[in-house]
Amino acid sequence: MFEYISTHFEWQVKNVKENRKARRGEEAFWRDLTENWMDVNHLHRTILERKLNQNGLYRSQHQLLMYISDHPNQSQKEIARLNRISPATAAVTLKKLEKGGYIHRVADDRDNRCNQICLTEKGKLVVEYSIRYFSQVQQRMFAAVSYTHLRAHETVLDL
Repeated sequence: MFEYISTHFEWQVKNVKENRKARRGEEAFWRDLTENWMDVNHLHRTILERKLNQNGLYRSQHQLLMYISDHPNQSQKEIARLNRISPATAAVTLKKLEKGGYIHRVADDRDNRCNQICLTEKGKLVVEYSIRYFSQVQQRMFAAVSYTHLRAHETVLDL
């Protein structure tokens, strides 16, 4: 998979450089830069989604799983509100995660009407694996970029 990432990025860079030479001019530069940015984003999402699908998870399920890992013992209502999704969407996604054995519900000690959402051991393993895999992909993506350029890029994006 990483060979694919590296080869594809090299192809993208070469392709953009060739397009810039052919088109020339300020407008072409911005168009090429935007297209390249979108291509890299799409490639990154595709690579991660393929890996997630191997675990039987969809992106929205995985996003909630990672959120629950960082914010354990929240109610379904809190999870929906803080992730800016509808309560119905949260209910369906959490039900699928529960059915898959990634989460479980624990009655809230203060309010028996509410359940706290917690990761199971299976859920924790997926989160740990995901963190390692995401880190590998990110390191590979930016391996050819200097730390100085990465910091400058970060500064620009933090506007």
